[in-house]
Amino acid sequence: MPSPMWPQAQFQPRCADYQARVADSFAKQGLMAGFGAQLGQVAPGLVEITMPFSMGVTQQHGFVHGGAVAAVLDSACGYAGFTLMDADSAVLTAEFKINFLAPAQGSSFRFVGQVVKAGRSLLPTEGRAYARGDDGADKLIATMSCTLMAVRGRGLQG
Repeated sequence: MPSPMWPQAQFQPRCADYQARVADSFAKQGLMAGFGAQLGQVAPGLVEITMPFSMGVTQQHGFVHGGAVAAVLDSACGYAGFTLMDADSAVLTAEFKINFLAPAQGSSFRFVGQVVKAGRSLLPTEGRAYARGDDGADKLIATMSCTLMAVRGRGLQG
């Protein structure tokens, strides 16, 4: 179970089947499947995604490419926000900023997204990415600040 980045607010989901909605939406993401990413914990305002190391997502030095790290961390943040949206809403990222803190090297990776404030239309979130080393310890490799928007009435789902 991921440890929250700060004390977890007691968010209340607006949709009773939020976990199934997140799982269904995540399963539609071909990019996540291509990366081998898997949905982990799904709780109100908090989502964890894991990903094994794969040569298919590396850059020229053998580290996982920053674009892959950003994409999975964006999904973790996005789905954290989606857990708190009503049944008529879809989630889209309006903006994110990522800080790469260390090379993305390890046997596996863990991406945690956490809602900061649950607005009806805008949801600021924070994310952290960790690499699992050969010694089994997690190392923080990236942080993200992400603004999500709840989209309604545009024919989008999930």
